[in-house]
Amino acid sequence: MDSSTFLLLAVAVLGMLWQAQGLGTVSGLYGETVVVPCNEGAPPPEGLMFIKWKYERDDGTSGDLLVKQAHKQEATVQAESDYAERVAIAANSSLLISGASLADRRVFTCMMVSTSNLLEYPVTVEIYKRPSAPEIIDKAKMLDRGKAAVIGTCVGKDAHPAAELTWTRNGKPLIADGKAVVISSSVKMEPATRLSTTFSTLQYTATKQDADAAFACSAAHPLGAQVSAPEMFPIHYPTENLSLQVLSMGPIVEGENVTLKCQADGNPPPVSFNFHLKGVQVPVVGSNTYTLAAITRDAAGEYKCSLADNASIEDAHAIEVNYLDLSLSPTGKVLKKIGDKLNVTMEKNTSGHAKVSWTKDGKAAKAPAFERLTYADAGVYVCEVATGTLKRSLNFQLVVEGVPEITSLTKQRADSHKVLTCEALGVPEPSFQWSVNGTEVESSYANAKATHRIRVEPAANLTVTCSVSNKLGEDARTITVSSLIKEKTQEKGVGDEGYDQSKLIVGVVVGLLVLAALVGIIYWIYMKKRYRRNKKQRNKSAMLTGKNSQRGIDELLVPEFLVILLTSFRRAVVAAGLFGKHKLPKCKEVSVPHLCDNRCSQLLLSNGKLVI
Repeated sequence: MDSSTFLLLAVAVLGMLWQAQGLGTVSGLYGETVVVPCNEGAPPPEGLMFIKWKYERDDGTSGDLLVKQAHKQEATVQAESDYAERVAIAANSSLLISGASLADRRVFTCMMVSTSNLLEYPVTVEIYKRPSAPEIIDKAKMLDRGKAAVIGTCVGKDAHPAAELTWTRNGKPLIADGKAVVISSSVKMEPATRLSTTFSTLQYTATKQDADAAFACSAAHPLGAQVSAPEMFPIHYPTENLSLQVLSMGPIVEGENVTLKCQADGNPPPVSFNFHLKGVQVPVVGSNTYTLAAITRDAAGEYKCSLADNASIEDAHAIEVNYLDLSLSPTGKVLKKIGDKLNVTMEKNTSGHAKVSWTKDGKAAKAPAFERLTYADAGVYVCEVATGTLKRSLNFQLVVEGVPEITSLTKQRADSHKVLTCEALGVPEPSFQWSVNGTEVESSYANAKATHRIRVEPAANLTVTCSVSNKLGEDARTITVSSLIKEKTQEKGVGDEGYDQSKLIVGVVVGLLVLAALVGIIYWIYMKKRYRRNKKQRNKSAMLTGKNSQRGIDELLVPEFLVILLTSFRRAVVAAGLFGKHKLPKCKEVSVPHLCDNRCSQLLLSNGKLVI
């Protein structure tokens, strides 16, 4: 053996030693291209001559794949197996294997030869394949409560490594206990592809609670987990309990239709029942409901339902019927006269406590009681009675009629006219009529009160009459309206009646004073002459009797003159009515004359005193 051969052999031995120490691992996906790096992708050494990739055969021998000279761009494929079409070298000296399969699970070696050294980098390639989505096959159509049955078989196909399957119920794993839960698993490998398929069969003993349970199968794999579609299985079990339900949105009201429903807990549910309606049995086939049409208060009580084939399984429910009767007198439109009495009677009959409320014209009011009707009592009265959700209401419209009555007749002066306002109460609405022509200013009617205004321009003093009437009667009132022309001539505003009356009183008083003075003077002259004629006779009589009976003429005539004057004035004043209803003193004897009432008709002298 020469020295060069010995050197190469030494290098090869050193390379084998290095390979055992630097073995790496690369993972690839089934059917994809696998990239196997050389020296983990590190730059090649200096003085590189060529790179060679080789692999380990199934029998343990080494086989060449390709060689790439350092000074060439293309590599030379040396493989004689199916690798000849599937291998290539990358720019960074990595080996590229396309269409990866489980047959590529072996050791590949990168050998770098330089002018000074020979290096090898062995890499183990591992191929993975994710299983197809798991599915449940051979599913059971139904399950009987308490009986063990095979629900189905979960399959995870074509995987490497083989998938691990787990059964779940409502998302939680099922643990095999050998009794209620029995799980059998197996794995089958396809020889051609070397891919594995996992099978898992679930045997399950169902309960009533499993009626709505969702069963699924999950597949665990290094490339990720997958879950099958959930499956639900009907659980068959006999009826043990019944529930009688009343299908109503709220309390039952008399007159409504009420539906009874007999709910069974068996599966499949029974379709034949017996409804017991207050002691009367009514069989129902093909349905679990029965409807009571237009229920009445007499139908309240206990109802039952039972299985048609097992009367011992039954349920009962008490039904309460709410009712409300309401009567009101009077109702509708009620016509009454003002001042009349009206009796209002309300009667109610309810199944429970009732609340009574009244409104008048939409506003809350007390229960009406009318001893003496007024116009203010008119309106629409509504009585509402409520118990629970049940309500009833009745109403009447009260109309209070009356003969119209004028309550006010006034006048008001404006710049160039006067406004007369006539107000009246009455129902039906009264019509207005004026004794003068005027322009209507305003007319209104509300709450039995009517108002009418006119505008007049009187050229002379007027007595104006306002008349109101309706079908029940009429009323009228007058007012004095002075002329606008006369009012304008006065410096100060004086009332029409006061002004005329003042002038009349002044004239009467002046005339009476003049008349009384004239009568008094004439009578005084007459009495003075008479006194002088009889003077001689009185003196003569005095001489015979020896008594001095002479009195001065002033002592007699002056009082007489004053009495005559004042009496004349009093009678004139009384006749003119200037003192109204005030009476003067009655006639009596007086030492000094004064005014008396008109019962004194003459003037007398008695015992030297003046009597009126």
